[in-house]
Amino acid sequence: MLRVSAVAEKAGVPTASLVSQGFIGQAKTTSFGLGLPDLGVALVPGHPDVQSSEELEHNVKSVTLERVIHCLTSAQQGMETVAEPAPRGVVFEGTLDEVNRYFYENLWTDGVPVVPPTLERIEAFLAFTDRDPGEVLGTMLPENRAATIWNIAVNGVMAGCRPEYMPVLVALVEAMADPQYGVEHSGNTPGAETQIVVDGPIIKELGFNYEQGALRDGFQANTSIGRFWRLYLCNVAGFQRHQNDKATFGGTWHVAMAENEDVLAEIKWPSLCAGMGLDAGENGVFVSRFTGAHVIVSVYGSTAAECLPYLTDAVIKHTGWELCFTIGMSTGTYKPLLVLSPIIARTIAKSGLTKADVQKHLFEHARIPARQFEKYISGYTNIVPGRRSLYDMVMLGKAPKVFGASRDPERLVPIVIRPEDFMIAVSGDPLRTNCYFFSHNGMLGFPTAKPVKLPQDWRAKLRAAG
Repeated sequence: MLRVSAVAEKAGVPTASLVSQGFIGQAKTTSFGLGLPDLGVALVPGHPDVQSSEELEHNVKSVTLERVIHCLTSAQQGMETVAEPAPRGVVFEGTLDEVNRYFYENLWTDGVPVVPPTLERIEAFLAFTDRDPGEVLGTMLPENRAATIWNIAVNGVMAGCRPEYMPVLVALVEAMADPQYGVEHSGNTPGAETQIVVDGPIIKELGFNYEQGALRDGFQANTSIGRFWRLYLCNVAGFQRHQNDKATFGGTWHVAMAENEDVLAEIKWPSLCAGMGLDAGENGVFVSRFTGAHVIVSVYGSTAAECLPYLTDAVIKHTGWELCFTIGMSTGTYKPLLVLSPIIARTIAKSGLTKADVQKHLFEHARIPARQFEKYISGYTNIVPGRRSLYDMVMLGKAPKVFGASRDPERLVPIVIRPEDFMIAVSGDPLRTNCYFFSHNGMLGFPTAKPVKLPQDWRAKLRAAG
């Protein structure tokens, strides 16, 4: 809403954005990023969702109304420019402890010690890309700060990455800067976290772990690249704790996951990135934001017919309010991720099923009663106003026909719009029968994949780096 208000204000139209009490700090921070530090904000005390109609009316009349009038009748400040250090400017010199204290006090870290980004270290990262250090890859919201090759290298150093990870980091920032991904939603209240998935020969070249403990820290590539994402969100996009990062609980950054390319080749399934348009065998990165993750333990069976019912049941059980991204807040943007361990992927493929077959099975069998779906989007929550039924939404053209076959509240309806909305990856311990399910945050961190572009003389550079 503030971004819309900023457009109107810059066009000369006064605005007042109604903001509940818990978001006042975020509104102030976002306003600075939009270049309008005095953007009109009208406080709504408390949280409207837990107020009675009488309480809400009293609060609006006694507090909000006066502020709305002030915003609409008073001149706002103009654009404000904040001077930032030049790319090669040295902002601080000192010991390791002193540097980390300075960075921490300036909110440039994730609370854990960083590697000081000296010019020498930054140049080592730049040697692993053919692109100009000043090249702008996009503008990062909410701070409207340019994403550049230079500041990618800076944050890569800080995160503890190795210089040869630079092509992967550039691809990740290209994904973060893509409007399809929606980086501006990274601070929303569900506190969803981004999961990175890496595909292609670069997995082995850079030493990614794709077997036991595929989502656990301990391997430098997986761990430091996952940390890089959070540092870049903080230092370039501008998401700061207790300011515009409004995660109610949140979590820490996720270790980057690498797929098991050997198993994918063996069972002839496309990788996650290939399924999103990249060429088969191409190096690529995938990103998406997920509201939570759940292990599916001890999948049992020697055939697909025996394994799939358990996986289907888990997919249903671990999907709740996220259904508002199937029908409600948006249509067809719920895209959960199911990670199969290699032995389960092999078992399913041995029965003759392709990845597309598994997606079709989940679409046809991972279904819930219409009444339960409706509770998630307009009963337990206020996401869909008016308590409309799925049948009514189909009649209004707001939902696909499969959701309105009848008015029977017990009819089974899918939890996604299309079979391919179930994303599937293969990783983890090759000999364990466990799987993993990520619930998706819908349009608030939409799945995005980008190719990893290697510099000339890549092999020689790798050999020189040891």
